Amino acid sequence: MPEIRRLPSALVNRIAAGEVVERPAAALKELVENAIDAGARRIGVVLADGGLARIEVVDDGCGMGPEGMALALERHATSKLPDSLIGPDGAIELVTTLGFRGEALPSIASVARLTIESREAGAQEGWRRMVDHGALLADEPAALPPGTRVRVEELFAKVPARRKFLRSARSEYVACLDVVRRLAMARPDVGFTLETAGEGAKRTVLSLQAGEELATRVARIIAHELKDNSVAIELARETPHGVMRLTGVAGLPTWNRGVADHQYLFVNGRPVKDRLLVGAVRGAYADMLARDRHAVLALFLDLPPQDVDVNVHPAKTEVRFRDSAGVRGFIVSGLRQALATGDRRSAQTPDRGAMARWQAEPVTTAPASASPLLESIFSGRDWTAPQPRLGEARPAWTAPLAQPQGRAEEAAPVPAEAQSYPLGIARGQVANTYIVAEAPDGLVLVDQHAAHERLVLERLRAAGAADDVRRSQALLVPDVVELDEVDCDRLEDAAEGLARYGLVIERFGPSAMLVRALPAALPKADSTALLRDLADDIAKHGKQEDSGALLLAERLELVLATMACHGSVRAGRTLSVAEMNALLREMEATPRSGQCNHGRPTWVKLSMEDVEKLFGRH
Repeated sequence: MPEIRRLPSALVNRIAAGEVVERPAAALKELVENAIDAGARRIGVVLADGGLARIEVVDDGCGMGPEGMALALERHATSKLPDSLIGPDGAIELVTTLGFRGEALPSIASVARLTIESREAGAQEGWRRMVDHGALLADEPAALPPGTRVRVEELFAKVPARRKFLRSARSEYVACLDVVRRLAMARPDVGFTLETAGEGAKRTVLSLQAGEELATRVARIIAHELKDNSVAIELARETPHGVMRLTGVAGLPTWNRGVADHQYLFVNGRPVKDRLLVGAVRGAYADMLARDRHAVLALFLDLPPQDVDVNVHPAKTEVRFRDSAGVRGFIVSGLRQALATGDRRSAQTPDRGAMARWQAEPVTTAPASASPLLESIFSGRDWTAPQPRLGEARPAWTAPLAQPQGRAEEAAPVPAEAQSYPLGIARGQVANTYIVAEAPDGLVLVDQHAAHERLVLERLRAAGAADDVRRSQALLVPDVVELDEVDCDRLEDAAEGLARYGLVIERFGPSAMLVRALPAALPKADSTALLRDLADDIAKHGKQEDSGALLLAERLELVLATMACHGSVRAGRTLSVAEMNALLREMEATPRSGQCNHGRPTWVKLSMEDVEKLFGRH
């Protein structure tokens, strides 16, 4: 039998580095988190060659002395666990700092050249310590202001097997930028700067001031338009160990993206990428977005440390909740409650290209001549009198012209209560598809089909149509679907939730499921394909307590949406002004009327300021 022996400390550090520092962005994350835990109010980051050549992090935190710096480079040495959390009676799950393992700095020092310079507040001088791939090169005084400066150079230069698996400098830079953006979003009370260095010049990529409001910080990082196209989230709920809070900013469903990269999720101040949270977000927006569109948001979940385990992953990007179903339900209800305050809103900014076309001066090739109707306005002549008969002399300006034809009703005085109508009073219809309304603060255009589609869907729900769609239709001969054992385990675990949506299944041996009933709305569904898709969906987003799997709920929602689409006012139908106003009033009273069932806006508004700009009056 081979002899059991201890590994050299240098090799142990390199193995640990494989878990903690797999790329420059991971090293940067550890360094910035250290700066935040040190109480920094300003953090500066400099990257060279995407972090492959150099990563530098400077902060104005508490700093370290020579002895502290030496300990910081030893494995499992940390200042972030107080004595009360250490020992047999300690509760390590109560830790509140971002990092506490004590592995990051020694791991980085084992695979790069690491230089730490630090000075404590009130100290006469600072101190420098340099380690090159585990070998100590310098331990000496240094001149610098209070705080800490950490420089990481030539990452994996002496570990070619790891170096060749790194991506291009551009890809590594994008990953580093994402790390800084997420940490800056979590701490609006801290100022952040990010610079890139190359060819003797620096370029500032990010500059954020300390003490910003959360909504302002989020909008500056994601997109400036988010502030005008989002709702604030503020919700709290009591738990056995304290209070669970959900705060943040959620983009309107009509202001969405084609990828999910713009969803920022945080648990107790830590940026995480957790499938339960991602699934909760998707569930909250399920009936307001198309499947290929994704919400834009930043969610901050804060809950008692006893209710969440942050120590399940070395990089702490994954968490485990004590009550996962309760957390998911809290997030879904919190998001829907917040969106309910803005669900009658639409993405407000008109398309820039469309606005540019408004600016163009109309051009015609017809000869310039005054219309009789326009001429009558200036001359005061009554053009309702009988016109000359055939063969009689006709004024030159009365030559027949191709006049645009339209439908209009006499404009009625604006009622006093119209000031309280957000969507205003209908003034007409364009192309038998778009309603034109005058609101107190601008001009409103409504897509009549998209708007009515949402109204019909909400009526169907209120009338209990959703329950009818979920009814089961028993199969005369149950289907046997063979799957991997792991997929069968997932489906069996979610069977109770799936049954509530009309899909009745049970285990049929180690690697098969028996389908006894299908949802009445999906009578011709392929049982094998459906169960495989559901198993994949549960693996990706986790089990949903109410429906078993998000995919099944979405399929049934699609049936309801299709029913609503076919029962709504079609584009091309002529509406009277009374019908238009009735549609506008119902939109103002209906939840989620700002977007259709596919996530598209049902209305847009052109403010009076924008109208005045079109005519150069502003």
